[in-house]
Amino acid sequence: MCRESIYNARNNFSSLIKLAEGGEPVELTRHDKPVAVLISWEEYKATKPKKSFYERWLEIREKYADVLAEMEAEGDNEGIPIPPDEYPDEAYYKKIDSIWSEV
Repeated sequence: MCRESIYNARNNFSSLIKLAEGGEPVELTRHDKPVAVLISWEEYKATKPKKSFYERWLEIREKYADVLAEMEAEGDNEGIPIPPDEYPDEAYYKKIDSIWSEV
């Protein structure tokens, strides 16, 4: 991988693009810290795009469809149950009330 400062890259931009087109990534630095990478279009297209939250959520629903179907068959339309110790207790609500009453 070629490494070049942004300052020098401005003066040699076309040669750095040719390197990237040839398959060699070019790391751009600012104060010796990497800030960007130039890669060829083919390499960029080959990178797998990250999935959105919605796409991942749909995959999880599909993967665990049997579990959700069981829950639905049992009449549990609330979703995945939260253990009782995860619910706030009375002391929690008193603390919140005292904080908000001070404001």
